[in-house]
Amino acid sequence: MPSNADYRGPGDLPERIPVFPLPGALLLPRGQMPLNIFEPRYLAMVDDALREHRLIGMIQPDLSHSSNEAKPELFRVGCVGRITQFAEAGDGRYILELTGIARFKVVEELAAITPYRQCRVDYGPFVDDFTARKGEEAVDRETLLSVLREFLKANRLKVDWDGIETAPNEALVNALAMMSPYGPPEKQAMLEAPDLKTRAEILVAVTQMDLAKKRTSGDPPLQ
Repeated sequence: MPSNADYRGPGDLPERIPVFPLPGALLLPRGQMPLNIFEPRYLAMVDDALREHRLIGMIQPDLSHSSNEAKPELFRVGCVGRITQFAEAGDGRYILELTGIARFKVVEELAAITPYRQCRVDYGPFVDDFTARKGEEAVDRETLLSVLREFLKANRLKVDWDGIETAPNEALVNALAMMSPYGPPEKQAMLEAPDLKTRAEILVAVTQMDLAKKRTSGDPPLQ
């Protein structure tokens, strides 16, 4: 999704951003994430973001280390996205699409008076995110596509295979990671991968383990 803004490095992004904790949600640089916003605190977050920089930080709550269900702990790494599509549903909801820009590390959660949470973040550890298609030549595309074929067959799924075969490695790896049906720990591991090659390897390994488990346990395929 094209954007009217050009972010060339960490200095082009604000250190203070609103964050949207959502388990299982994985946003990656240049990936697109649709969002259906209906909670009042997040409607307010979108209103404020549209007035300011159009940026929202997607991050997963770390539920395994949280005692406060109303305000769970957050994982330390998320991804900031820009609102590149916006529509009002007519029933109070907002329909958005975020385009990922860069990952960030949470420096601290801020004491904010807003109903939504805000954090001070550092994009420095992920400076390569600002370079499109960085490191994609190192991806083992053949293995990735082989495992994808096996996954699709096991789960009786069909996809636009022509589109997959022509997609650049970065777009392919990130889209498959974002759409993958795995849980928060696996999604977080893919988010925090140091490079595209490692992210693809994690995706392949997790998928192979899932397929092996289903073959040995007789579990029904994912729906």
